Amino acid sequence: MTLFERDFVAAGSVEPPGDDTGRMLQMMTGYWVTQVVRTAAELRIADHLYGDGATPADVAAAESLDPDSTFRFLRACASLGLAASTDGKRFVSTSLLETLRTDAPGSLRELALWGGAESHWLPWGRLSDAIRTGTPQAEAALGAPFFDWLAAAPAEAGVFTDAMTAMTRSLAHRLADVIGLEGSEVVVDVGGAGGNLVQTLMRRHPGLTGVVLDLPHASPEAEASAAGLGVADRFTFVGGDFFERVPSGDVHLLKFVLHDWDDDACVRVLRNCREALNPGGRVLVMELVVDEVGTPGLEPLMDLNMMALSTGRERSLKEFGKLFQRAGLTPTRTRSSASRVSVLELVPTQLPARRPELAP
Repeated sequence: MTLFERDFVAAGSVEPPGDDTGRMLQMMTGYWVTQVVRTAAELRIADHLYGDGATPADVAAAESLDPDSTFRFLRACASLGLAASTDGKRFVSTSLLETLRTDAPGSLRELALWGGAESHWLPWGRLSDAIRTGTPQAEAALGAPFFDWLAAAPAEAGVFTDAMTAMTRSLAHRLADVIGLEGSEVVVDVGGAGGNLVQTLMRRHPGLTGVVLDLPHASPEAEASAAGLGVADRFTFVGGDFFERVPSGDVHLLKFVLHDWDDDACVRVLRNCREALNPGGRVLVMELVVDEVGTPGLEPLMDLNMMALSTGRERSLKEFGKLFQRAGLTPTRTRSSASRVSVLELVPTQLPARRPELAP
């Protein structure tokens, strides 16, 4: 085996390669793995291999697949640590694959489906054009801006909504751990979709009233979620557009909203929140925060994701500060959660008192 062949083999392994050639080949073939994971989620491979496992013929019969292709796919899954087999005939699940099981606590299945979905995948294929032109590539790749395309594609919009709900569900308790609500009565989850975050806060604070503002199509999911968590009697869904107005409240939550939009749009949302705050109210912005250049992490890659898909971006604390100043909001504290998400607390900026006119 030549050095190149060895490194190419390493690129398809779950083990990190030991030199730059191997690392680069692993990066180059990363999109193969993305589609393996998406396909495993779509075909419910984790469900089929759970427990005693299954043969390729079993999986093929359950999902109406070609048996030979199913074997080849499961063999590739085994090479990535997504499955295991002692005889090459029967495959069993691994702890890694278990994260995609439909009924597993904190399942990542919906996120895996979204990660390889058409509306996500195709704009990323035009990343160089996004860098060259400074414009998102969703319209060039899909025929319409990202959110407009989703509005006209119910199936894909459902995948996106399910992924965002799954992400919120996995983050909600970790965020709730660092969100103080003493003295607050009404919390508004702005752009809150299914409402899992505010509903989690409502369960922790029995006297709290929760509101979700989002587009009307999110109402059934939010209402069902509130009923499932036992907080429906204190929950209200408001169909609307956060660029137009925001319901009044003591606390406004903005979780992964600002990173979807350019600076001017963010300022509009923040101003609407400020204007709708009850006296003594606060805005809580929950976002990834970009660290110093060269710091390893998800944030710079997520920033490229926003570049490819939308007019949004991930921001540093300094960049957030400029938005807040324009919107008439002042940061009071930044809290780190057990996830990579930070909670930025804001209050309306107090203008200096006007100087009285001097008497003539």
